[in-house]
Amino acid sequence: MGKIILRLDRVMADRKMSLNELSARVGVSNVNLSKIKTGKISAIRFSTLEAICEVLDCQPGDILEYQKDEE
Repeated sequence: MGKIILRLDRVMADRKMSLNELSARVGVSNVNLSKIKTGKISAIRFSTLEAICEVLDCQPGDILEYQKDEE
C-alpha cells in the first residue's frame, strides 16, 4: 500500500508565507501546522484542510500527494 505525502511546506514556500502567518490566518496552532508541514500526522480535519486551502489559494491536491510503494 502506498502513502500520502504532505506538501504544505512547498505550497507555503511558493506563496512566501511563514508558519506563524499561516497559523494566524487559519486559526490553527503553530504546533499543529508544524506537524502537518512535516508529515507527522495520521489525519487532518476537512475543516482544517479547507481553511489552509482558502488562505493559500490552492487545491487539496497541491498539499496532498499519493505515492505508490516501490515494487
